[in-house]
Amino acid sequence: MNHNAKSIRPFIGSKDFEVSRSFYRDLGFKEKVLSHNMSVFKSGNQAFYLQRAYIKDWIDNTMVFMEIDDVKSFWDKLVTLGLSEKYDGVRLVPIREMDWGSECFVHDPSGVLWHFGEFF
Repeated sequence: MNHNAKSIRPFIGSKDFEVSRSFYRDLGFKEKVLSHNMSVFKSGNQAFYLQRAYIKDWIDNTMVFMEIDDVKSFWDKLVTLGLSEKYDGVRLVPIREMDWGSECFVHDPSGVLWHFGEFF
């Protein structure tokens, strides 16, 4: 089957919707408000939906991988944002070199784990 896909947009939840909205804007995503309980955040042609919904088991098991061009450059800019000082629960994990490429990690204020990586 050929899907002719244009994008995949995951839905992620938030413990505190307003805090998460602010966090993702600070991380560089552009927000479009869709309703009082949902926004879409974009970076280039990629996007995800943030919703005012919190189910601990779901959030604790949500991971998103975003492929980027240059992990080192991304990391250098990321650490200057002060996200872990500004937002409770945010953690940054430095770059790890793997056999397939490299990645760094960001835990958002709700606990969603983001992988930002590049493939060799």
